[in-house]
Amino acid sequence: MTHSSHGLASKMLRKAWQDSGLSLRQLAKQANTSHATLNAYLKGAKCPTTTTLERIIGACGYSMDITLRPRIRFSNGVPRGEELADVLTLAEQFPVRHDKIVTLPIFPHTA
Repeated sequence: MTHSSHGLASKMLRKAWQDSGLSLRQLAKQANTSHATLNAYLKGAKCPTTTTLERIIGACGYSMDITLRPRIRFSNGVPRGEELADVLTLAEQFPVRHDKIVTLPIFPHTA
């Protein structure tokens, strides 16, 4: 993990630990890790794996939700504008069937 991910994990762990009300030794025992290792995670000197981070966060009484969102600008390396143009070009190739009678809402004429 990068240096910035060390800091993020450290901040997340510190917040969860402080909210838990557990001592550092209690948390280490509940999370099945050593006091020294937990201390290193909290200081950002070491970065836990995702599995370890989830385990420690869980021992604090929290859960982690990680979500992925699609990028807006690119999809599979194709700019979104090009992708939309391709979809519209494909849509033009399909026959269009309209009702023989067009029904529209009638609105009063206003001037």
